[in-house]
Amino acid sequence: MTTDPAAAREILTYELFGTAVRDLAQQVVDDGYEPDMVLAIARGGLGLAMGLGYALDVKNLSAVNVEFYTGVDERLEVPIMLPPTPAAVDLTGMRVLIADDVADTGKTLEIVRDFVAGHVAEARSAVIYEKPRTVVHADYVWRRTEQWIDFPWSSTPPLVDRRGGKAH
Repeated sequence: MTTDPAAAREILTYELFGTAVRDLAQQVVDDGYEPDMVLAIARGGLGLAMGLGYALDVKNLSAVNVEFYTGVDERLEVPIMLPPTPAAVDLTGMRVLIADDVADTGKTLEIVRDFVAGHVAEARSAVIYEKPRTVVHADYVWRRTEQWIDFPWSSTPPLVDRRGGKAH
């Protein structure tokens, strides 16, 4: 993990991402938690959920789409869950591990935790990064930081600008 002091950013490489996944999975194992399902918060939690699914031998993966960030330090007032959402009945009685890339404000984790509450037997959460201001602290955290994080999947612009329609 390297830090760019000029931009005050935390840089996560794909190689370190692999380390983070295994370290988080080991925390879950060491804690004795055996999830029936890994629930990814898309888009940032999809890779983590897949990695945790393999490391924990959990084949039941699902995803919820939550939109909050619209740019660097630009976010909606409150996160919104986008369709389709998993039917709550499908979660009944399950032990669920919620996976996301970062708990920044914690509001995204909060909306997903509240969504599954009352349906699941137990829900715990795992994040690669946690920021000090989060309102929801994840059960499993790889690193804590105050800096903006450059994730390997979002540190370069998309090849297509779907809002403007032009290719890069």
